[in-house]
Amino acid sequence: MNEPLAKAYNPEAIEKKWRQRWEDPDGDHDPEKNLFKAGRNEKKDAPRFCMVIPPPNITGQLHVGHALNHTLQDIIARYRRMLGDDVLWLPGTDHAGIATQNVVERQLKEEKQNRYQLGRERFVKQIWAWRSQYGERICEQMKLLGDSVDWTRLRFTLDDGLSKAVRKVFVQLFHEKLIYQGNRLINWCPRCRTALSDDEVEHLPTQGHFWHIAYPVSDGSEIIIATTRPETLLGDTAVAVHPTDSRYLHLRGKTVTLPLLKRSLPIIIDDYVKPDEGTGALKVTPGHDFADFEIGVRHQLELISMLDEDGRVNAAGGSYAGLDRFDARKKIVADLEAAGQLRKVEDREIAVGHCYRCQTIVEPRRSKQWFVRMKPLAEPAIAAVRTGRMRFVPQQWENTYFAWMESIRDWCISRQIWWGHRIPVWGCADCQHLTVSESDPLACEQCQSKAIEQDPDVLDTWFSSALWPFSTLGWPAETEDLTRFYPTNLLVTSHDIIFFWVARMMMMGLHFMPDVPFRQCYIHALVRDEHGKKYSKSLGNALDPIEVMNDYGTDAFRFTLAALAQQGRSVNLAPARIAGYRNFVNKLWNATRFVQQFDFRDVWKIASRSEQAKKALLEGADEIVWSTDLTAESDIADQWITSKLLSTISAVRSALDEYRFNDAASALYQFTWHDFCDWYVELAKPRLSSSNDPEARITLFVTLRAVLRLTHPFIPFVTEELWASLPANFPEQQDKLLAEEPFPDPTFRGIPIDAARFYPAVKKMELIIGIVSTIRTLRSENNISPKVKVVAILCNVSDVDRQSIEQQEPMINSLARLEGLNLESQSAPATLSAHGVFHQIDIYVPLSGLIDIAQEQRRLQKEIDKIDQSLAANRQKLANPSFLQSAPQEVVERTKRQQDELAETRERLLRTVERLR
Repeated sequence: MNEPLAKAYNPEAIEKKWRQRWEDPDGDHDPEKNLFKAGRNEKKDAPRFCMVIPPPNITGQLHVGHALNHTLQDIIARYRRMLGDDVLWLPGTDHAGIATQNVVERQLKEEKQNRYQLGRERFVKQIWAWRSQYGERICEQMKLLGDSVDWTRLRFTLDDGLSKAVRKVFVQLFHEKLIYQGNRLINWCPRCRTALSDDEVEHLPTQGHFWHIAYPVSDGSEIIIATTRPETLLGDTAVAVHPTDSRYLHLRGKTVTLPLLKRSLPIIIDDYVKPDEGTGALKVTPGHDFADFEIGVRHQLELISMLDEDGRVNAAGGSYAGLDRFDARKKIVADLEAAGQLRKVEDREIAVGHCYRCQTIVEPRRSKQWFVRMKPLAEPAIAAVRTGRMRFVPQQWENTYFAWMESIRDWCISRQIWWGHRIPVWGCADCQHLTVSESDPLACEQCQSKAIEQDPDVLDTWFSSALWPFSTLGWPAETEDLTRFYPTNLLVTSHDIIFFWVARMMMMGLHFMPDVPFRQCYIHALVRDEHGKKYSKSLGNALDPIEVMNDYGTDAFRFTLAALAQQGRSVNLAPARIAGYRNFVNKLWNATRFVQQFDFRDVWKIASRSEQAKKALLEGADEIVWSTDLTAESDIADQWITSKLLSTISAVRSALDEYRFNDAASALYQFTWHDFCDWYVELAKPRLSSSNDPEARITLFVTLRAVLRLTHPFIPFVTEELWASLPANFPEQQDKLLAEEPFPDPTFRGIPIDAARFYPAVKKMELIIGIVSTIRTLRSENNISPKVKVVAILCNVSDVDRQSIEQQEPMINSLARLEGLNLESQSAPATLSAHGVFHQIDIYVPLSGLIDIAQEQRRLQKEIDKIDQSLAANRQKLANPSFLQSAPQEVVERTKRQQDELAETRERLLRTVERLR
């Protein structure tokens, strides 16, 4: 036997120990021996399974979203390895262009410097230095979480291999006329001073106003315009009305005078205008609104840009030039009021676009940028999902994918920052030709002039991320990894980057490989707090996963996340749930300590019973050995727990195959805590204490080993420690880690185990467990001390059940703490008794002499009063329309469930009080 386990589980010491063993099994610091390295010689002929990690930003640290995402991926990676697959879970990080540049610029600001003072070359060097110091922080945190990635293949979106891929893609798309340069309206962040794609703009609800402004009409009347952005009137070039709006039909062909600037603007007719929105008349500002830009194109209107790149009014704003856009708004509103042209101000909540990185309000602004034509790329990607070449799990997310892909607009890919992949285009000062090349040219390809200069812009971060599934495997080179692992099997990500990343990987993978980048895409929900609110520093509910792991242990945190990861629903994470699953880890620890005290030499004798058993033992399939060798004469508890184990194995494998993580965790929890620890261990104790029953010891051993193998993907640290504390089947297996063991299989080499032979024993055990549970409930409800033995009277017992009960009476007496079991009564006892029913069997526990009836009545009444207070509070909540409308749906549903549970408990207590009367 190995060293006995400590009385208490210490996560910190054990987690550190196993992180080191997995990464460096032999202690010789050879990265090639990393336990999770793909492509080992012994796996060359194995089925392959590949996932690429969604590369976290180098600016970040592990947050709860990462923790959920990585936990689910790690469960699948460990599970597939234990199934025998050659698993490549490829790690990496993203250079995160805007985010990283912002971090370093803030650092420079503290030193009273800026990037322009440093110059581009020195500034980029400074970012690389920052990345060297801080950029790998999240990789270290991934190790703390237990990520079983192949660290020998760690990639970075700015490393040399990915840079080659990015250039090749840009050049090819340019020559295919799918990349072009255009002077168009784009989203502009004045803080980051760069263009943003549509997906990088977050439209957040913001308290704003509708300013109603009078525009004088050339016929002497006026038309009222309602706008949320009065400062943009400086760029107005028309007023539009709907062709069927009778209020404005008489104004066709007339003009208005632009307030403050006094320019004459035409009144135009356009179907885009919504008569029932605002006043039904629309100020048209083609240079600062996307819809207005389209109206301007249709009516050949002038496009006036009235803001510069810093968000200040430029020369087109006349006397307002030089003002910040929001200062200009205040002055323009004041001037309109002074001129008598501001009719009213209406409060209104509006959706305002913010930069997804710095939260600055963005501006639509005309700018010369690089774009990708998306529709030709989107069509094959749409078809791939419709025909099932790539499948979303849950399937409902394909609707989100289709909605975005079918209305997709060209993608602005150029960014006016310095950190990222430089656009591989060189402009010629002599002939203005653009040279687009995968390698740096020495001269213009058209006129051979050496007066060429590279485009100063860099590519959108998502451009390189879109190539991630194949660029990380070595493309454009024809590598062995690319041949073996592309397309990848699974992508695990969150729904908020379906547009940013999933869709773009689909388009690029199909265009350049050409195949889908992954066969399945599992979309997990967002992690929220126990009240259904998003975790946020601003809300004061931020949760640091590292602190949680320090407080509860990583295994408890991981199991909680998996147990709550129900498809299509948010993960509402409460500290109480994590504490509960910490108790689950401790329960498994204590069960192993109990099992560890016995001698398991009998286990080796099983191998001599049959050739099949010997083969199974050599393969580590203990549960198959024992289920094969059990007979009808074996103890019913052994048959029952083995049957439950085989069912649990099937349930867990099925759930993991379908990414139903919560169902797999639930099955593991139910079997481990209740069936194995609460029932079987208790059932085995009398057999072990009286005769050291060898079959009970063997059943304990093989069931525990199966539990450790089943739960390892979820709670890898503690299971690895517990596995090491048990003897191996054979000496040559002594140093084999649990992560290398096979996952339990309810078949032996594909042949199902005949579990039907356990059915009679299972029925008997269910009867016994039901009777004992009912008696325990009656004891609890009537506050009978566990130390006191009672009598139980069973009525209406069938002949078949009677025989089973009589055979197992010593077991029932032991588990239910009975001094006697009466099966002879045909009716309820005359004395005061607690009453319960199980499968038509009436179960009575006489209470005379066991409790103080008056005291018990008072105790129960206090409990009922507390429940009445809670019911009243919940009723008040559920009757409040504000609560029903504003509270998250999960909170409302939880309150309703709590109301039902409280009412049920109240009814049960009232029945007990009535019996006592």
